[in-house]
Amino acid sequence: MTLLQAIDTAAIPFRPEPITQAEGGALFRAALNLFSRWGLTDEQAAVLTDTPLRTFRRWKAEGPGRLSRDGLARLSNIMGIHKALRIIFQEPQRGYDWIKAGNAAFEGASALQVMLGGELTDIMRVRRYLDAERGGW
Repeated sequence: MTLLQAIDTAAIPFRPEPITQAEGGALFRAALNLFSRWGLTDEQAAVLTDTPLRTFRRWKAEGPGRLSRDGLARLSNIMGIHKALRIIFQEPQRGYDWIKAGNAAFEGASALQVMLGGELTDIMRVRRYLDAERGGW
């Protein structure tokens, strides 16, 4: 006979910043490497990170300034996309190339074209698709 165990259901305290600025800086540096592997221009990378081009180029050279909550969410989802692609494809280059390939799931557009819509939800759409393809969580 299996015994039931009580589960702690107390609400956890609100964390205004689930990702710290130091973690955000690490995410930004990792994203720069990923953008290079994806073959993105600075203009495209600035759209994905939702930063003005001049700011993106300065951060690329000197390190990021203060990242907004939206910016942190964008970087987190971009890294989630990278993780999913590494799980799906045994050869890393296939994952890097997939970003620019047309995809029936996006009506023939590439994942990059979808993400360049500029909204956080565009990046999340690609991530949700890949998470579903790789088997979810």
